[in-house]
Amino acid sequence: MASMPEGPEALEGIVEVDDVARERLAVYVDLVRKWQTAKNLVAPAALDVLWSRHVADSAQALAALPEARRWVDIGSGAGFPGLVTAILIANDPQAEVHLVESNQRKAAFLRTVARELSLPVTVHPDRIESFAQRYADRLGSIDAVSARALASLPKLLDLAGPFLVRGATGVFHKGQDFASELAETTQSWAFDLLQHQSKTDPGGTIAVLRNVRHMRAETSRSA
Repeated sequence: MASMPEGPEALEGIVEVDDVARERLAVYVDLVRKWQTAKNLVAPAALDVLWSRHVADSAQALAALPEARRWVDIGSGAGFPGLVTAILIANDPQAEVHLVESNQRKAAFLRTVARELSLPVTVHPDRIESFAQRYADRLGSIDAVSARALASLPKLLDLAGPFLVRGATGVFHKGQDFASELAETTQSWAFDLLQHQSKTDPGGTIAVLRNVRHMRAETSRSA
C-alpha cells in the first residue's frame, strides 16, 4: 500500500468531507498535538501521522455505516473514531455521539474538543461495563457502537452487548488476528457480518455486525 498523504487529503476516497468538517478536523488534530504532552493521548510516533494513521482510519467507521446518526463509541481514548464520527455528522440535526472513556484526563480532553467545536457529543467518564448496563435502555434506539484498537472481538461483544442485542450495529476496527477472533466469537454469538478491507491498514478490517444475539438467548427461546 502506497504511503498516504498527511493532511485532510488523507480522507479522499474514504468519506466525503465538506469545508466545515475539514476545518473542524484540522482544529481537532491541532488540539491533540497541543494536549499530547500533558495527557499522553497517542503514541509519540503517531504525532507526525495523525491524519493518515488516526483521522483517515477512524473515518472508515462512518463510511461503513453512513446512515447511522446515533453512535456510542466505547474506549474512546483521544477520540478515534468517536470524535471523527461526530465531526463528520455534526451538521445533521439527528446526530448524537456518546463517548465512553474511563480515563479522566482523556475524558477532559474529549469534553474540551466537543465544546470548542460545538459537536453533538456527550462524554461519559465511566467504565464501559457500568455505562452499558445503565444506559442501554435509557438511551433508547442506538444506531451503532464503535471501537478501535480496544479489545478482541469476543470482548468487544461482551462490552457492547447490551446495545447490540437491542438492535445497534457494531462497527469495529480489527487487525490481522480478526479471523481467529471471529472463530472464537461465533461460539457464543450469532450475527450477520459484513467486512470492509481497511483503506489505511493492509492487514486491517472494518467489521460490521448486524442482528447480534447471544447464543444462550437463542437456545433459551428454542428450548
